[in-house]
Formats: sequence, C-alpha cells, structure tokens
Amino acid sequence: MKNLILRTATGVLFVALLVGGMMAGATYFAVLFTIITALTLWEFAANINLSAGGRLNPFLLAAAGDHLTQNLLVALLLALILIPVSELYLKGGNPLRNWAYTFAALIYIALPFGLLAFTAFPAGGNDTGYVYALPLSVFVFLWANDTGAYCVGSLLHRRFPAKLFPSVSPAKSWIGSIGGCLVTLGIAFAAHTMSDVLTLPQWLGFGLTVCVAGTYGDLVESQMKRTLGIKDSGHLLPGHGGLLDRFDSSLLAIPASVIYLTLVCR
Repeated sequence: MKNLILRTATGVLFVALLVGGMMAGATYFAVLFTIITALTLWEFAANINLSAGGRLNPFLLAAAGDHLTQNLLVALLLALILIPVSELYLKGGNPLRNWAYTFAALIYIALPFGLLAFTAFPAGGNDTGYVYALPLSVFVFLWANDTGAYCVGSLLHRRFPAKLFPSVSPAKSWIGSIGGCLVTLGIAFAAHTMSDVLTLPQWLGFGLTVCVAGTYGDLVESQMKRTLGIKDSGHLLPGHGGLLDRFDSSLLAIPASVIYLTLVCR
C-alpha cells in the first residue's frame, strides 16, 4: 500500500510538472526539457560507467545534450569536436568505446528532446509561434497507450496470450498493444474536438504514429536494460525508477512524430 501511494503521488507530480511546464509557455517549455535532457543523459552515463565499463564524462555529456536541445547543428558539430578531443586527456580506458556510448546517448536521448521543439513551433519560430497542443499530445498519447495496453492486456491476456517480444519484455502482449492503440485513437479523436491544429484524419494518424513508435521505444529501452543487467535506469522517481524509464517511449515517438508532421501535416 505504501508503495502504491508513493507511486501514485510521484506519477501525479510528474504529470503535473510536465503538463504545466508545456502549457505555461515557450520559456518554461525550454527550461523544463533542458533540465530533463541533462538529468536523463547523466543517468545514462552513470549506467554505462557502472554496468558497461564505460568512462563517460557526465558533465560534458549533459552540457552537449542541453545545447543540442537549443541548436541542433551547432551542438552536433561541437560534440563531434570536443568529445574525441576530451578522450586525449583521459588516461587508460577505451576511447573508441567511450565515443560510441557518448554519441549514442546524444542521438538516442538528446536529439529526440531537441526535436520536440519542431512540434512546439509549427511555424518554425519564436515565442509567439509556440503551440503546446502537439508536444503535449505526444505525451498524452503515450500515457493513453500505456494505460490502454495495461488494462486490455490484464483483462484479455489469458484468451489471447501471444507475446509481442517475450525475449525483451515478457509482460507485453499483442492484445494489450492493440488495446493501447485503440485507446490512443480515441484520445486522438477527442483531441480533434478540442483543437483545430490538425484535421481529424491527421490527428488519428498522429495518434497511431505515436502509439506504434512509443511501443518500440519501450521495448528498445527494455533491451538496453537487459543488456546492462539492470532492472531500473535509476531511482530519481520513487516507485517509477529513473527518467529513462519514464521517457523511454518518447525517445522514438518524438522523432516519428516530427517525420509524420513534416511529411503529412505541413
């Protein structure tokens, strides 16, 4: 019971912070995801250093990641220069392995958070062009998908026991994933009634894109944790694990959303 209360309280606070930060405006949105990016990269570096024999510099990684969320091209070029050069000053270790893990972190974590701005500024712009409906919808769709998958899977997994990827996540079933997508499509329909940013077919396609990519994002992070031999990515969120555990689905859903919105909706 104590764990359930703790998990619920943490979840409510997490959702309130995320939703409030995005709805408050462009500045709050930028500050919120700058902090999230830095903490998530730090967590990734800690796991790699502890469980994979890496020697990543969490300060440099977090700094590069935060710049990546603000100016993608400049940050990528700086990282390309500074990260290999920093290995010259470290004694021992495996520099090539550290390069690989560091660039993987920037591509896997920092780049998606940086791309979220493309959904928040559909006109390409500035504070006056900030629209929170699309970035917020990415996370609402992911939460709807997770909730729907859990509820439908719990109710029907005995009748439809086929697993999605049993070697990576034994609890995930096909019926649960289908149920999650149906719930997400229902939320997308509701979003259309509250916002005219997209047409109804576009909202439904957006929801389906987030649902499918988010499911794979969850599985990818599960595979990473199995490879590292860890259960949770961290302990920052009591009852929920680490930030990677909470944002795993979004790390693939955000790039997929940008591709969808760019090709279909603009």
